[in-house]
Amino acid sequence: MKVHKFLELVLVLTLLVTSSGAGVTFAAHPIPGSLPPGASSPQSLQPIIADHTHTDLSKVPEYWIEQAKAQFRLSYGHTSHGSQIVTGMDVLMADPLNNDLYDFNKNGAIVSDTLSLDDRTPSGDLGHNGDTSWADRTRTYLDGSGTGSTRNVVVWSWCGGVSDNSEAGINAYLDAMNQLEQDYPDITFVYMTGHLNGTGVEGNLNVRNNQIRAYCIANNKVLFDFADIESYDPDGNYFLDLGATDSCNYTGGNWADEWCAAHAGDPLCASCSCAHSRALNCNLKARAFWWMLARLAGWDGGVVTEGEAHKTASTLAPAHGQTVTYTVTIQGITTTVHMTDQVPTGLTYIPGTLTATTGTVDDVSAPVLQWSGVLSPTPAVTITYAVTVSTVTPKVISNTAVIMASGYQTLTPTVTILASGYLIYLPLVLKGYAP
Repeated sequence: MKVHKFLELVLVLTLLVTSSGAGVTFAAHPIPGSLPPGASSPQSLQPIIADHTHTDLSKVPEYWIEQAKAQFRLSYGHTSHGSQIVTGMDVLMADPLNNDLYDFNKNGAIVSDTLSLDDRTPSGDLGHNGDTSWADRTRTYLDGSGTGSTRNVVVWSWCGGVSDNSEAGINAYLDAMNQLEQDYPDITFVYMTGHLNGTGVEGNLNVRNNQIRAYCIANNKVLFDFADIESYDPDGNYFLDLGATDSCNYTGGNWADEWCAAHAGDPLCASCSCAHSRALNCNLKARAFWWMLARLAGWDGGVVTEGEAHKTASTLAPAHGQTVTYTVTIQGITTTVHMTDQVPTGLTYIPGTLTATTGTVDDVSAPVLQWSGVLSPTPAVTITYAVTVSTVTPKVISNTAVIMASGYQTLTPTVTILASGYLIYLPLVLKGYAP
């Protein structure tokens, strides 16, 4: 006699789809050996962030500076604050010790061995809360028959428009930039943060700048972090928490004046008329700008080693209202490390739960969570935080931490959960089974 035995199997079914719902998208990777030495993977695979850790041009091979000059034709829309980058570039170009390596022009002419930069074009800057007229001017410029038709990199700067902005206003900026990228796929658009204003870590300016940073990291954008460069001196000392301003003033002094007084004759302190600020600030920004161009040209950023990071969740199939604890571990990095972790939609961060075994945590801009520290003498750090499941419908949620350190490959540990999922009971029929 044949007996049919029924067994209950509890299955958690997950379907991973792209935002379009059309299917699963896989990122393409270069064929091994298809890139020149020191070349990076396609930039779309990771964000490019030019910040205070990328101002040492001695680490950038001259080959990639030459490649940037040969490949790129830039436009740069800005007013006074944005001019700081160009002022610092003038200093680099004028230094005879650089042997014309950093030559550029400001009229957009395409000339051999010279970076083509159409400066202050289109006119104006990124404006204020919700203003996207700059995007219209960009389209007119790019669609015209003049210099704009030859551009392949577009940069826009703020001039005070972040400090009084709102979350909705910054989203309007981000959406407009992203739409330009979609409409002009052969052009690289460079995002930017706004200059400091003395309101510190918890001020609206830093919250809005963190909003821009989180978006760029999560969506693999190119960001020139104007504010971050103003937050540190060349030795890595931090001043944002001391009320640093765009002029490099802070509670207790001026970090640019102090650093140059202690490093008399350093090229970083070469004299220039730096709008609203000190020469050191302009010179640092110029160096970060050339670093960014080298990265865009294909340089891998001088990655010398890889660290290690892991991310776990306390449960992979939580119900609505349930608490999930995320844990990130980082090790194998011997320099200053920065982690950004944006809590995805469908989860709600529980205030005050972000902790770390070493370093400094920052949840002021939640759902954007940040940690920074140096893994020495402690060789590893464990970072934890808790969320509650807020989605009421089943949803696959991937949560990624972005970990960056100068000289190391960017790490992106990810964990995926099925929130508010269903348990499906399916019978298993075994034929010909004798008890």
